[in-house]
Amino acid sequence: MTPPRPPKPRRAKPRATEPRPTERRTVTLATDETAVRSWLRGLRLSGFSFVMMGLLVLAVVVLAPSVRTYAEQRKQIDQLSDTVAAQQDSVDDLKAERERWNDRTFVTTQARDRLSYVMPGDISFLVINDSGASVDGAADTAPISTDIQDTDVDWVDSVFRSVMTSALAPQEAAQ
Repeated sequence: MTPPRPPKPRRAKPRATEPRPTERRTVTLATDETAVRSWLRGLRLSGFSFVMMGLLVLAVVVLAPSVRTYAEQRKQIDQLSDTVAAQQDSVDDLKAERERWNDRTFVTTQARDRLSYVMPGDISFLVINDSGASVDGAADTAPISTDIQDTDVDWVDSVFRSVMTSALAPQEAAQ
């Protein structure tokens, strides 16, 4: 190890014995010269600065369309992802519905509710108006009959008349 060196003494600069005269220069601007023009004239641009500015402009011109295309494609991808997610939810719901239809109890319940089917041996009751009030608001004055009534309507003749009426009816004007 070497011992540390002592700091070097500083030399004092010789002072001038007489003060220097200071000159004051006034800058006058020409009548058409503005402060902005003066500032711009004071800028010194090198060739390197021009090359770098040219490269920057070139990079913006080359990359701007690519960036715009990228942004549009990302937006489209996000929209399609949302569509795929919605369709996947729909597929999941339909799979769950299909699984319910594989259950015999569910099918039986749906047949009873939707189609009014009954199992053999069951008695079905159909209540048409269980509220007691008439549908049109007026009270029914006719008594309710407990007897089964037959009508003298020949359904074959009714079907034949309906078919003949529709076949022989004059045609409507073409639209």
